[in-house]
Amino acid sequence: MAKTKEQKSKLLENLDSKIDRMKSAVIVDYKGLKVKDTEALRNILREKGVEFNISKNTLTKIALKKSGIEFDEDIFKKPVAIAFAMDDEVAPAKEITLFAKKNEAIEILGGILERKFIDDAMVKQLAALPSKEQLYASVVGTIAAPLSGMVNVFAGNMRGLVNVLNARKEKVS
Repeated sequence: MAKTKEQKSKLLENLDSKIDRMKSAVIVDYKGLKVKDTEALRNILREKGVEFNISKNTLTKIALKKSGIEFDEDIFKKPVAIAFAMDDEVAPAKEITLFAKKNEAIEILGGILERKFIDDAMVKQLAALPSKEQLYASVVGTIAAPLSGMVNVFAGNMRGLVNVLNARKEKVS
């Protein structure tokens, strides 16, 4: 059944809102994906704070053009879905890439990062990046390494002094 103009305008407003709030997005071809697999992907993405949106290509193109994002028209020759990341830029790329390895029915067509279109190869490179938590841990480890080294140096000197005093005590006894 065809959608009314009012329904289409609400869908367009919803898309506009997601595009305005997103940090990144991944565009996928979901044709051939079973409903249970689609729901599984939605649940995985929802846990990571990513919204998975399936809408008419025409509405999606209108929303992207309206927000000033240039894109490759060829990707809209297939039915597409968009995963919008509101918090972590890497999350949709990482999760969809992992899901695509298990389920060949889904194909990554491209994405949006910093309000610019990126191709599927860039999305896969983005998926290879570590998560924010891993990067934070790496930074903390890098900062803490010199401090722990200095503590070990001081502790080594103290151990040496204790060993010398212990040896002296045993020699005197």
